[in-house]
Amino acid sequence: MHPRPAYDPPVTTTKDRILLELKTRGKKDAAALARRLEVTTVAIRQHLAALEAAGLVTATDERRPVGRPARMFDLTDAAAKRFPQGYADLAVDMIDSVRAAFGDEGLSRLVEERTQRQLRGYRERLPAPSSPLGQRVAALARIRRDEGYMAESRKDGDGYLLIENHCPICAAAQVCTRLCDGEEELFRGSLGRVRIERTEHLLDGARRCVYRISPS
Repeated sequence: MHPRPAYDPPVTTTKDRILLELKTRGKKDAAALARRLEVTTVAIRQHLAALEAAGLVTATDERRPVGRPARMFDLTDAAAKRFPQGYADLAVDMIDSVRAAFGDEGLSRLVEERTQRQLRGYRERLPAPSSPLGQRVAALARIRRDEGYMAESRKDGDGYLLIENHCPICAAAQVCTRLCDGEEELFRGSLGRVRIERTEHLLDGARRCVYRISPS
């Protein structure tokens, strides 16, 4: 199984960098964006105004313990569509067609087959199960990043976080939640003897999916 080319969001302008920052780090105020991107706050506010006018960014006032409310900026649904969607309409149509032709049992078998194919491919690219857990999680994050999930790994206590800032199959997962259920099975089968807990989930309203992976 050959890895897909890595997805790199087009980041050519300050506006692109703002959208990518909001996508991967969540909502922020203008001052925080200015610090992160090393651009003046005045320039950031101008770009945010243009993005808001284009329907790509939304602003809300967030109360703070002291002082005036902070003006926080976040992506709109229209902005999210600028990131890879994995042929969303086709995937949803295919799922509906499989369910109509073969029922839920047939759809479950299809998802299971997909998971097993992914598992074989992942195992070819991951370090041996005897290697340090951090190396295995970092390699898994690279695979998921290649597939469009904008994934990263971070140390977290005695374990690690696998953070997926984007889901290219979100539309399909909304009509077939078994796709999400299969992900934990896929990660566990790829990494070996580990504990996996999903702590954030896009389908539950979070802005990303996060998995905590720790030694078994």
